[in-house]
Amino acid sequence: MMNTMEYTGMDTILAGSFRAAIYCRLSKDDDLDGTSASIENQRDMLEKFCQKQGWEVTAVYQDDGFTGLNMERPDLKRMLKAIERKQINLVITKDLSRLGRNYLQTGQLIEDFFPRNGVRYIAMNDGIDTMRDNNDIAPFKNILNEMYSKDISKKVHSSYVLKAQKGQFTGCIAPFGYKKDPEDKNHLLIDGETAPVVRLIFGYALDGHGPNYIRRRLEEEKHPCPTWWNRKRGHRNIRTKWEKKDPENGRYVWDFSVIKEILMNPVYTGAIASQKTEYRFKIGTIRDKKPEDWIVVEGTHEPLVDKKDFAIVQEKLKSRQRPGKSGEINLFAGLIKCGECGKALTIRTTHEKFPKRIFSCKTYNAYGKQHCTQHRIEFDTLYSLVLNKIRECAAAALTDSEAVAGRLTDTCKAEQKDQQEAMERTLAKDEERIQVLEKMVLRLYEDMVAGRITEANFNLLLEKTQKEQAELKAKVEKGRKHLADEIRLAVDARQWVESIQEYKDITELDASILNRLIKEIVVHETIDSDKTRHISIEILFNLKPIPEVEQVTS
Repeated sequence: MMNTMEYTGMDTILAGSFRAAIYCRLSKDDDLDGTSASIENQRDMLEKFCQKQGWEVTAVYQDDGFTGLNMERPDLKRMLKAIERKQINLVITKDLSRLGRNYLQTGQLIEDFFPRNGVRYIAMNDGIDTMRDNNDIAPFKNILNEMYSKDISKKVHSSYVLKAQKGQFTGCIAPFGYKKDPEDKNHLLIDGETAPVVRLIFGYALDGHGPNYIRRRLEEEKHPCPTWWNRKRGHRNIRTKWEKKDPENGRYVWDFSVIKEILMNPVYTGAIASQKTEYRFKIGTIRDKKPEDWIVVEGTHEPLVDKKDFAIVQEKLKSRQRPGKSGEINLFAGLIKCGECGKALTIRTTHEKFPKRIFSCKTYNAYGKQHCTQHRIEFDTLYSLVLNKIRECAAAALTDSEAVAGRLTDTCKAEQKDQQEAMERTLAKDEERIQVLEKMVLRLYEDMVAGRITEANFNLLLEKTQKEQAELKAKVEKGRKHLADEIRLAVDARQWVESIQEYKDITELDASILNRLIKEIVVHETIDSDKTRHISIEILFNLKPIPEVEQVTS
């Protein structure tokens, strides 16, 4: 119910000396509170109030869609700067919660900032006026406003977590390539206009190209960026810096991070990934969570990308190498690694009479032979070895696909047995430790309630315990997934045999073939006492190496 204050006498005399600023705010936390809470209604109400008192309204400031839990509001900042410039000496809001819901920050404005700058503050419906002796209730209202906001925040967060666990989409705008289902806003449908661009992006990535290359191709082929599509459809009214610079062609310039986010988003495999950031009340988003800590629900909508292709792209993104200085394409980028230190082998051209392109260990190049050996192998030699190996595998698969699939499955099972037993033992210990930690948390709480430890010590110990819990749970989840993947690999042996058969007669390699077939190429080096170097090449396919042709020695 409105509790409008009446002003007479001295206020009428002083009316001409006040330069009033009206401040309006509305956020999603307020749940609109009916039509009376809208920005327009707040503004109309306060303007009529000022007009009735005979006060000049110098400016109207309004933050639509901003929380009151912090000071990061554009128009509030503008108003505070105007106060410091002595352009305003009266601030009016509909109620105290419009100024803010953080009791410390709101209290600092009312008790310190406004008086220090000679500003009178009025919260119209709450009956608060800093010129009068009626403000004792203000601190309590501030605390109640924050408690209300905290309660709303918990409820909203719980609601989002519940929806995430059900695999419901909760974003404001559908991911690029999808649109919201008109009949269910939490369900995604393929967008016929933008989905082909997403498939094109993943196609380039599967061919071994990185985000920068993809960005150039999209611009050349004149594919508008997601920001342009969102503006065209009325979702957002934002322009990229490229669009501002060149309104005609700027729409075709993509940002590197946008392409990388698309390539890393499991939504394109038909899954909903939620709870990607860590949120704290009053602070907001404090950090991004690791992908293994996301809530991911599979099979929620139609995929745009095959899961296996998506997995291959993730591996390539993790280990991509930069192009050579001369700009030549390195077919083996992200694939070739040192068998001793685990670092990549980088490519360079020798300064000989007849220059050669060679690979050598990145650690050796940077730190010398004290840390690793050269692991030198010529590009042409590696090219021939890999080409021949793919053809040998294809020929073997064509000759007797059943036998090859059987041997491949047996290899997987043999490797799995020892690994699985060891991992199961580790996982059992980790799960037991998680249970111990849960009991520790309960005992800590009981100790704090009983007064055996202080709240500060409780919070410190609780944070350490919960951190260990989270790390162990992530480790267990990753371990379980790894075991499941190993079992799936054995099941997929026949499919792998069928797919490699088409490469029996290939005469050239390209990045697409390499990235689809090969997981990594490991180069090992041993040096005899007489300084003779021995290089062996281990080619690991995306499933598993075929036993007979796993290793090649050069």
